Amino acid sequence: MSSGLQRRLLLLLLLPLLLLAMLNTWFDFRSADSAALEQDRQLLNLAPLLADSVIAGGGSAETPPVLLMAPPVDEFLSIRPELAAFAVVSLEGKVLVGTDWLTGLPPTTREAEFSSEEHQGITYRIVSQRAKTAAGELVVRLADGSDPRQQWLTLLALKVLLPNLVLAIGGFFAVNWAVRTALRPLLELRDAVERRSPRDLSALDPDASPDEVRPLVLSLNRLFGLVNAQAESQARFVADAAHQLRTPLAGLQAQVEAWAQAVTGSKSTSNMPLAPMNTAQAAITLGADQVLRLRHAARRTSQLANQLLALSRADARSAQAQPLQRVDLQQLCEAVLESLLEAATRKDIDFGLEVAHSHISGQEWLLRELLVNLADNALKYTPTGGRVTLRCGLRPATPDASPTPFLEVEDDGPGIAPEERRRVLERFYRVPGTAIEGNGLGLAIADEIARVHRSHLQLASGNGGLGLRVWLSFPP
Repeated sequence: MSSGLQRRLLLLLLLPLLLLAMLNTWFDFRSADSAALEQDRQLLNLAPLLADSVIAGGGSAETPPVLLMAPPVDEFLSIRPELAAFAVVSLEGKVLVGTDWLTGLPPTTREAEFSSEEHQGITYRIVSQRAKTAAGELVVRLADGSDPRQQWLTLLALKVLLPNLVLAIGGFFAVNWAVRTALRPLLELRDAVERRSPRDLSALDPDASPDEVRPLVLSLNRLFGLVNAQAESQARFVADAAHQLRTPLAGLQAQVEAWAQAVTGSKSTSNMPLAPMNTAQAAITLGADQVLRLRHAARRTSQLANQLLALSRADARSAQAQPLQRVDLQQLCEAVLESLLEAATRKDIDFGLEVAHSHISGQEWLLRELLVNLADNALKYTPTGGRVTLRCGLRPATPDASPTPFLEVEDDGPGIAPEERRRVLERFYRVPGTAIEGNGLGLAIADEIARVHRSHLQLASGNGGLGLRVWLSFPP
């Protein structure tokens, strides 16, 4: 960030300053050029007046002519005595009146000619023009040493380049300091995030950041919250799973330890020299209650492992990344009814369907797991001779909403008290006093799958206030 954003800010801030310095230099040159053009016009206007200042000849070629200096010329020469000069020159190039160094060949035409000449370290702007005077045809010359163009070129390093260079250097350090100071909260935020350990997901202080960075801090806090919630959920899941697995595993271990002790005791007895035992005596005899307890513990462990696997696969954060497919809810209900019909028959439960054609976009294997868990819970808690019904279809449209697909399982069992309905959706929670064996995961798995499909489980009393009705509506 420091090498990217800071460099871009410096470039964007210093580039206009550089352009302004170049523009200032150009304007200075244009001003000097305009002044130089004005100077040329002034010299051009004074040259005829200098020629008119010759009022008479000198009587011979060697005698200087008589001058009566015109007031504008006299003023021009008196204002800048060290930077102005004049000369009246013969056609042969000899200075008759004026400054000796203004000698030279005359112009070939009557048009004024401009030139620049250096004398004693001063660059003069000189105008030369042939003119008819009272003393005959002569050449008049005026020189001005205050040429602004030449002065500008001479003083360019001191008055333009040096100040602009100092301004550029000072601007660079000033802008660099300003940019680093402005970016300091962002750099501190970066350092604060980099110094954190992977376990530190506490929220950042948004008030410590500038207004422009505050949305980023709030987004990071939301991300930290999601990651923290997921980590806590995983930790809670592992702790609850370990706690739930401990009971059936302890039962299995107790049975195996009892058999191992019996085998160890039989072997010890068979090793006695006076009491030989045959193979039949070394066999272990199990009672019917022991076999049933062992089968119950094994089934409960297997069921719990399967439910934990289903809960892990149905986690909303991972399941949402899987592709959706078109699911026929009627076919899904029929398939679940067929798979659980034998269990319903053993308890003499009226297991029926009330279905209508409806389709949703979802994950079929998850919806099957949801419906199996709901139906299995209903069959498990409904007494012998009871009734369980699977339903699916479309809820009627309302003025504010279109028809919505739904799934529903209803039974006439003992039901769940209203104050317990929210808690039974928690993992491993079981209603106190429940005699039916279970792990408290069926409804939790179903609710997790419902959230994957942008819905949630709803619990209410069944028909006539008896039993339990569980349903979920899918978004259209």
